[in-house]
Amino acid sequence: MFSKITIMNSTGNYSQQIEQIQAKLNNADAVVIGAGAGLSTSAGLTYSGERFYKHFSDFAEKYGITDMYSGGFYPFPDQETFWAWWSRHIFFNRYIKAPKPVYDNLLKLVKDKNYFVLTTNVDHQFQSAGFDKERLFYTQGDYGLFQCSVPCHDKTYDNYDTVVSMIEQQENMTVPTELIPRCPVCGKPMTMNLRSDDKFVEDEGWHKAAERYNSFIAENKNKNIVYLELGVGGNTPVIIKYPFWQLTAQNKNASYICVNLGESYCPDEITEQSFCVNTDIGKVINDLN
Repeated sequence: MFSKITIMNSTGNYSQQIEQIQAKLNNADAVVIGAGAGLSTSAGLTYSGERFYKHFSDFAEKYGITDMYSGGFYPFPDQETFWAWWSRHIFFNRYIKAPKPVYDNLLKLVKDKNYFVLTTNVDHQFQSAGFDKERLFYTQGDYGLFQCSVPCHDKTYDNYDTVVSMIEQQENMTVPTELIPRCPVCGKPMTMNLRSDDKFVEDEGWHKAAERYNSFIAENKNKNIVYLELGVGGNTPVIIKYPFWQLTAQNKNASYICVNLGESYCPDEITEQSFCVNTDIGKVINDLN
């Protein structure tokens, strides 16, 4: 659709940009938030550095793992070790609230508006901050859910109790064998409900959320609408970034706002409708408030 994807880096005076974005949000009939990993990073949920070594120094020393992301792909020697890693990963990235109030401040910005959230994040931070769960669509899954690894059926299972038990009972980077989760239907191992291959389970809740999101877009796409993209990188642009560009191009009353430190851009075709801010998301949201 776009003839050139020549990037437009952050342009204009920052204070002026904030004033213009505030005006767009204040006058909007609807706001669609598209959130990627950069939003959680801004909120302090970093996967490397000090936070990684605080919780995974033993895995780093024994297996040479250097960050939480790459550790998720490590070929651990057995299920007991696999679940020792993943129980920690899930607990500290799903059941612990982000250390910085970026999500809370984002809610303050949109709570009185007609909003919907589309996110590839799987850390539940929107709900932890108090966002209406009926206005959220987690496209890529949820750290807080297990599914059958086969999968033999399209259902997911809350994992809080199991994860906490694994955290409490693990020793020497292994969990007790009896805590390894197995599918209640076929008996095969369970896994996380994360979209990494064609085995991802889209359960009833996922489909209902998709329907609510599609209905929201259908009802508002021709109105004075703001597509607010926060921290979306280039890994899965077809989920948020490209659709936001296309929807903006199709509606002269739409605005595209991209906030992403080091990676803020838009195609030439929607430059006049866009604001690209190359600044920390937390700072931008705080200034908008």
